[in-house]
Amino acid sequence: MRFYSTNSPQTSVTAKEALFHSMPSDKGLYMPTPLPRLGADFFEAIAGRSLADIGFAISQALFGTEISNADLEELTHHAFPFDTPVVELEPGKMGVLELFHGPSLAFKDVGARYMAALMSYYSKQSDKEVNILVATSGDTGGAVAMGFHNVPGVRVSILYPSGRVSELQEKQLTTLGGNVQAFEVDGSFDDCQAIVKQAFIDLELNSQLSLSSANSINIFRLIPQGFYYVRAYGQVRQQEKPVVFSTPSGNFGNLSAGAMVQQMGLPIAHFVAATNLNQVVPVYLETGIYSPKSSIATISNAMDVGSPSNFVRLANLYGNDYDRFKANVSGYFYNDDETRAGMRQIYDQYSYVTCPHTAIGIMGLQAYMNETKSDFVGVALATAHPSKFKPLVEDVLNKPVDVPERLAILADRTKQSIHIPALYESFKESLLQTVS
Repeated sequence: MRFYSTNSPQTSVTAKEALFHSMPSDKGLYMPTPLPRLGADFFEAIAGRSLADIGFAISQALFGTEISNADLEELTHHAFPFDTPVVELEPGKMGVLELFHGPSLAFKDVGARYMAALMSYYSKQSDKEVNILVATSGDTGGAVAMGFHNVPGVRVSILYPSGRVSELQEKQLTTLGGNVQAFEVDGSFDDCQAIVKQAFIDLELNSQLSLSSANSINIFRLIPQGFYYVRAYGQVRQQEKPVVFSTPSGNFGNLSAGAMVQQMGLPIAHFVAATNLNQVVPVYLETGIYSPKSSIATISNAMDVGSPSNFVRLANLYGNDYDRFKANVSGYFYNDDETRAGMRQIYDQYSYVTCPHTAIGIMGLQAYMNETKSDFVGVALATAHPSKFKPLVEDVLNKPVDVPERLAILADRTKQSIHIPALYESFKESLLQTVS
């Protein structure tokens, strides 16, 4: 398996190069080539198989003989000691794919832990320290911090927008210490993401540090997220209906991962891209015009992305063909009042408690169902445990939300972060001081 840049399809690099040097020098994004096709027999045989088993099988198809089967099996089973169950809301019609059973209680655990395991595998062959840079709008940072904490040969720098993540999300980013350093940025997620992107093309910085990313700009954050679409399909395929996935979307890595396994043969009938007021992709699907904007702060903060990096990948997967893109994806967006109302409606109707992002995913799925009137099984991705947004959820539903022990223990820990303006040079100076 090799990887080409979306800006230079004629050139390619190894998996190791794409993993450790997340962004091509031409400022494109890496894509795997060739993307293996998994036959109908593969998908018919996955019912009852765990996330780890499915991850191992797909990794075999991707890596071939590059990594031994024994090492791949150990890697995937170490990464995924948890599962991703589909919980029915309406039997035979609609369910939620719970992606919050990992250590940070968010879907980002799947990509972060796989990346950490893969980097650990390759790092054993080198004595050079890797510096992971990651921008987060909420959940990515916690998953990366926990996934990479105390991984030998790796340092992690997490940039997050000051005042725009929940209290428990911030605790996950800022309390681990060790090889994990948080940078609190006076700006938006887009500002954090721009700083990270600039770091990767800074020749002076790259001559001093070996830089990599754990954001979804890194293709190996994306690839394992495709595993749980396959796992979900294995749980609902007995309905013998077309399967539609609704994905709460911000930077569009999660939806790109789904589109990738769709291209590999997973029979996904359609995707719903459900967003908050950062609606550049739903607007594109409606008008054919893609126009990134400054991000808008909302209660579904992990989706507050006005210029989604992975739009390029998603378009690439559909051949940069608008009609093909639109045939596979429908877009819906919701403001904060609609999101709160949706959280209440979902609880009243199904006795199911959601975070605001998951609510938007379910609402998008319901809207698509009402529009199409066709007979399919709908699966909405539940991206984070509601306790990560405890004050908001309790206020909206007027009921207490239990906090799992692995999150509750963070509440009394002391925050440790470096506060910086949204300026690249300030980050660069601070980063070099922390690694010296």
